[in-house]
Amino acid sequence: MEEKKIRVTVFNEFIHEKDERIKKVYPEGIHGAIKTSLEKDERFSVRTATLEMPQHGLTEEALENTDVLFWWGHMAHAKVSDEVAERVKDRVLDGMGLVVLHSGHLSKPFVKLMGTCCRSKWRENDEKERIWVIEPSHPIAVGLPEFIELEKEETYGERFEIPTPDEVVFISWFSGGEVFRSGCCFRRGLGKIFYFRPGHEEYPTYYREDVGRILRNAAEWAKPSGGPRPTLGKFAALENVPDKFVPKG
Repeated sequence: MEEKKIRVTVFNEFIHEKDERIKKVYPEGIHGAIKTSLEKDERFSVRTATLEMPQHGLTEEALENTDVLFWWGHMAHAKVSDEVAERVKDRVLDGMGLVVLHSGHLSKPFVKLMGTCCRSKWRENDEKERIWVIEPSHPIAVGLPEFIELEKEETYGERFEIPTPDEVVFISWFSGGEVFRSGCCFRRGLGKIFYFRPGHEEYPTYYREDVGRILRNAAEWAKPSGGPRPTLGKFAALENVPDKFVPKG
């Protein structure tokens, strides 16, 4: 019997790539590069969505048919519909996985799910990033070396204003001296969330095979678990006990 594919949607604002300088780096858009990387693994069925599409390509039907949503955003967080952001949040609570990339830490869905401002320090200075794998037994770290180095990336620095992650898989060091929790796992409701820091639009980070492996591992980790669905709200007792709120005769 053929194994069911993991249905992935890759959302990208697709604004930076309108600039010719950025388009030279990502001619098919950042979402196109991520889609190509994910499709190297036959486990995934991948579609893309962008800000300019109706409901940003994230209609109720689209999200109902998504197991894992990737989110890249930067310039237009405020332009994302509140209705769509709430819809994404609700789908995560209901079991959909969410992989948030780079500046997506300030996206409406991520901020809603974290409950904090999610800000950090940053600068753009073409610095080297060394990403250390600090949880080598974690599923997202499968197949990676002890660390990977990105020759040039945007620098982020602590403090990163997020809730304490359930797990931190990666910590980055930058040649300017900063460190950053760059691979963070969270559970919200029935859903799993992974935040991965690299991916500034000026650098070809998403073409790297080691980064692609992280994204594919993250999609596999974040997919719906298929575990039992909890009963919420008022419910009948499992044992034979009287219900004191039932009106008497």
